[in-house]
Amino acid sequence: TLRTAILVGAAACCASIANVSGFAPPIFVSHCGTSTTTSLRSDVATAAETDADTIQTDPKEAVKLFGRLAEKYIMLDASAGLCCYSACSDCEYREPGGGYRMADQSSARPKWIPCYDKREFESMGKEHTTKWSSEIFVDGPAVTKGEFVERVIGMGFAPPLGGPYMAASAAAIEDESAAATLFDVLAGEKEKLTRHRMGKEMKVLSNGEEGLTWAMFSEALGAK
Repeated sequence: TLRTAILVGAAACCASIANVSGFAPPIFVSHCGTSTTTSLRSDVATAAETDADTIQTDPKEAVKLFGRLAEKYIMLDASAGLCCYSACSDCEYREPGGGYRMADQSSARPKWIPCYDKREFESMGKEHTTKWSSEIFVDGPAVTKGEFVERVIGMGFAPPLGGPYMAASAAAIEDESAAATLFDVLAGEKEKLTRHRMGKEMKVLSNGEEGLTWAMFSEALGAK
């Protein structure tokens, strides 16, 4: 076996054996009787997990942000608006669990941060411009970290669905660190955050869904 070959080679002399193949190959190296196993994929994964673990945010501070950015309304799938919702057995708009794909959804309290900046369903006569798009990117398609933090803090707050309950009267933001962390999560190493990138990064954080819920948002900020 490969393990036996390595041990034999190590006992004979300080040999090096490298086995390289296709995707994320394991590399076995023997130096004077000692061996190590490395994997490019595991190294990258470990680094990503370490970065995620370093982000920690007080849930109360995170919910102050979520309650500013989240909305009661979200537009989902324009084609779903063609459904008659009559429980047809061969309906193409039914979900595997039995529910329906919806064109849009509403909630009694802010529930989603939409991943789009603006969306329009012409056939339904509906359109929606998101709070984050209109209130953060007021002067153009990009903002600095300072502008982002200032504008998010200045947004109106409403108690959202999810997270620790907080009344609007107690939702003033005095510590800017959570908003600054959100900018870093969305902008990465960029000095400015564009409207396009913000929507794109939120789509990633939502695992491809049309909006971020509290569970997704709090995970991204390490608000446990």
